[in-house]
Order: sequence, then structure tokens, then C-alpha cells
Amino acid sequence: MTERKIIHIDMDAFYASVEQRDNPELRGKPVAVGHAEKRGVVSAASYEARKYGVRSAMASLKAKQLCPELIFVPGRMDVYKSVSNHIHGIFSEFTDLIEPLSLDEAFLDVTENKKGIVLAIDIAREIKKRIREELNLVASAGVSYNKFLAKVASDYRKPDGLCTIHPSQAISFIDNLSIEAFWGVGPVTAKKMHLLGIHNGQQLRMWSREGLVHAFGKSGHIYYEFARGIDLRPVESTRIRKSVGCEHTLDKDISAPSALIIELYHVAKELVERIDRKGFTGNTLTLKIKFHDFVQITRSFTQNKKLDKLDVILPLAKMLLKEAGCEDKLVRLIGLSVSNPRSEEEFRPEWTQLRLEFKD
Repeated sequence: MTERKIIHIDMDAFYASVEQRDNPELRGKPVAVGHAEKRGVVSAASYEARKYGVRSAMASLKAKQLCPELIFVPGRMDVYKSVSNHIHGIFSEFTDLIEPLSLDEAFLDVTENKKGIVLAIDIAREIKKRIREELNLVASAGVSYNKFLAKVASDYRKPDGLCTIHPSQAISFIDNLSIEAFWGVGPVTAKKMHLLGIHNGQQLRMWSREGLVHAFGKSGHIYYEFARGIDLRPVESTRIRKSVGCEHTLDKDISAPSALIIELYHVAKELVERIDRKGFTGNTLTLKIKFHDFVQITRSFTQNKKLDKLDVILPLAKMLLKEAGCEDKLVRLIGLSVSNPRSEEEFRPEWTQLRLEFKD
């Protein structure tokens, strides 16, 4: 069987870099894409800002405290999409097997590529060069035999990184990889792993599959395989929409049940409008709550009915809000999403499942 050649391309500080490219006065300065007002959130941060600890999804107020010289600029999504389209045009000159994860990153399967280039690292090097020359932007690239390791490799030497993980080096590399660097391990999971004595890939691999599944549910299967350098997922050039959602960051933290219900109604109404526009069908509703201290929880409910009407979604959302236990807690964000798309014949009257869980 031919060994796969997978490349992961990740643009470095994409939104912020585009702003610095287009405005010379911002170059070399700490820049955040977002809004500086009290309830604002950082969408992206330049590397100059990251040196101060500023990160995406951080509250603008906290970012400004960490970096008083931080310059906020509003996002220009139409520009970012245009640049992303150009980048994908470069990708398509090498392969049609392109799986975009977002505007600024994608997987490429170059096992059989259009230019007949033998080494994947040479393709990655050429793509990085083209992006720099044509767009005056910098990308990092990771090369390996599967998606997990290619993703890890692209993060390994940022910014402007280029890293290859050969099959013969994979286990040694994983052994020394901090658990936080594993794809899919967020702060909450990392903390739980630390409590179990798992701090790196070598310690993770010492656990049995059964032990990891017991500790982390279905994700345990993924962690077990990643620790052994196994990831059989293909690069999927056509991605099926798996969810539709929306969320509101509130103007001020709220805790009153009546206020939460009112806000939940507005989020549910917007969700239904988005579902209708996209023609999406799903039957799992997920509630996302972020508290004033940025602790985040989710609650999900799966039922046999399609979730596409307000009179169906809102009662379930209220139930999940009650299950979330927000009493006496200040809430700063409420979100709802519908997922788990199913065809008509898959809906069964007897199939109902309640799933309550914490997620990172």
C-alpha cells in the first residue's frame, strides 16, 4: 500500500497579517482584529501582540490590559475570503484533494500530485514560496503520512515553519509531544489528563484503549490511536455541513432566569432563520454557555424529530438551560446549534437519547 503524503498548511496570524500587509503603519506593532469595546472579543492577534499573551477569543478588555499598546482594527471578512480563494487556487495547482478547515488552513493529499513531485516537503516548500511571492503573506506547513501528524508538524515551528514527521520518527516525536499539543485536547481535557499523570505522548501511550475510553468516552479511541501515530481519516475534498449554530455575547453579564430565557429566545429565533436559509436538517440540539469567568459548558439533547422550527427548538433549549444549572452564575455568552444531520428514513419514533456532558 502506498504511503500517504499529507500536507497541512496554516496561515500565520492570518487576519492580523492581512491587516498589517495592507496598512504599513501597522507593521511591527501589536495588532488585534476585533472590537475594543468592553464586551468585545479578539478575533485574531498578530505575533507582536501574542508576545504579551494576547490570543484569539480573548476578551478585548483583558487583551488591552495585557498589552496597553494593542491596536484594534475591525475585521474585513470579504478581504480574508478573497485572499483565501487565491491561496486555494495555489493548492489546486498541485492536487484536487483539498480539505479546508477554515479560511486560513487546509489539508492537502499530495500522494499523487498533478506535477509529479516525489517529495511532499518540496510541494510544501513551493506552496509557501508562492504564497509569500503572490500575496506577501507567510504560511507554516506540516508534512507527514496522516492528518494528525501533519497538523502537529505545522504548529511545531511557527511562524514561517516547515516540519516533516517521517514514519520512522513518528513514535519518538509523539513521545516528546506535550499533551496540550495533541489535536483535540483542550484546556479541560488537558487538566484531566494531568490529574491522571498524562503529560506527554509517551505517558498517553502507556494507557490501554479501554482505560482511555473509560476516562474520556469515545474520544479515548482517538487518543489511543494518536499516541501510536495512527490516523486513518482521509483528506475529504467535499465536506458535508454537519451543524448550524449561532451565539450571542451579551452586552452585560446576566443571571436572572427571565433575562436568560429572553436571550435564549433571540438566539433560538436566529438559529431557526439560519437553518431555513441553509436548508439544513438535524436532530441534536446543543446549548453553549460561557460564564463571566470564561468557563464554558455545553449541554446536548438528541431526539427523533427534525429540529427546524422555533416551537420545537425553544422548549428543548429551555430544558437544556435548566439542566445547565446557571442559577446564581453570571452568564456572558449563550449559543445554540443543531447538528447530527439525518435523512428522512433515519428518523425513528422510538429513538430518543439525552446526552449531558462537559466539553472543552
